[in-house]
Amino acid sequence: MKEHPLIAITMGDPAGVGPEVVVKALHNPRVQSAALLLVIGNRKVLERAANILNMDLDLETIKTTADIDRTRKQAYLLEQPPHPLEDFPIGCIDAICGQAAANYILSAVDLASHGEVDAIATAPINKAALQAADIPYRGHTELLADKTQTEDVAMMLVTPGRTEPAQWLRVTHATTHIPLVEVAPTLTIESILRTVSITVDGLGQLGLATPRLALAALNPHASDDGLMGDEEAHILAPTVEAAQQLGFNLEGPIPADTIFLRAIQGEFDAVIALYHDQGHIPIKTHGFERAVNITLGLPIIRTSVDHGTAFDIAWKGIAQEDSLVEAILLAAQMAIK
Repeated sequence: MKEHPLIAITMGDPAGVGPEVVVKALHNPRVQSAALLLVIGNRKVLERAANILNMDLDLETIKTTADIDRTRKQAYLLEQPPHPLEDFPIGCIDAICGQAAANYILSAVDLASHGEVDAIATAPINKAALQAADIPYRGHTELLADKTQTEDVAMMLVTPGRTEPAQWLRVTHATTHIPLVEVAPTLTIESILRTVSITVDGLGQLGLATPRLALAALNPHASDDGLMGDEEAHILAPTVEAAQQLGFNLEGPIPADTIFLRAIQGEFDAVIALYHDQGHIPIKTHGFERAVNITLGLPIIRTSVDHGTAFDIAWKGIAQEDSLVEAILLAAQMAIK
């Protein structure tokens, strides 16, 4: 078990809020005590963000992870890419920024895949900027899956909510970035079972060895015995039965208008949502500021902020770092299991 895991933090799209939230997170006492930190990004951009925030930037630049002294609580910087970024447009889609953001991720994946860092926590990137740079991925998840040669991955969102003590809500998505009209045809017993299995493994890394899971219904009122669709009878109920036969503690399908409240109240450890907004809306309503995105199924540990580049508020010094703080803390927790 690693007492102080080494977490690589990618800077995200330079034109967005990534540099600001990274600098702020580096100053968080909980982060400093939980892990050793390696930022992958650009020093001049981070210094510019630190100046706006009126904060110090105590980062020691290294060339390789062999330069890291694990006995010191020092934060480090690995510059990637090496070319300067002085002239990028703030708060705009830009190909240079998209390429830089992709390079940070690729570097982090390489380090994690070779065991040089224990986990990755990523700041936000912009999908349009990736496309402008001819990066052939819709986002982090697709890039990470491809570069680690992982066929089955799942997006889990988690948040402790806005109150203390924490009321955790954890949601894994059976589908993610596809049009709503394609959701029902995409769902199969086999695909949902894979999501259930990946979720159970991921929750184990979070200390939940025998999690209680719930499967959300697709149709209103779980179709009311077929009055509003047949997916519950033909796909979802058989999935639950199959999962139980495999030893998973899964209930459902449960109407989506009640399942998330029941999870927040402690009845379930995680919910399997069937499409993007079905899972994202309750997470962001319950505690958007502290929500974290975890990519399950990878051979490496990756957490991320659950917000975008926020171009409208970028470089104004007002972006909140709470989501990145939680992402780093969760990455550290998963790395020491």
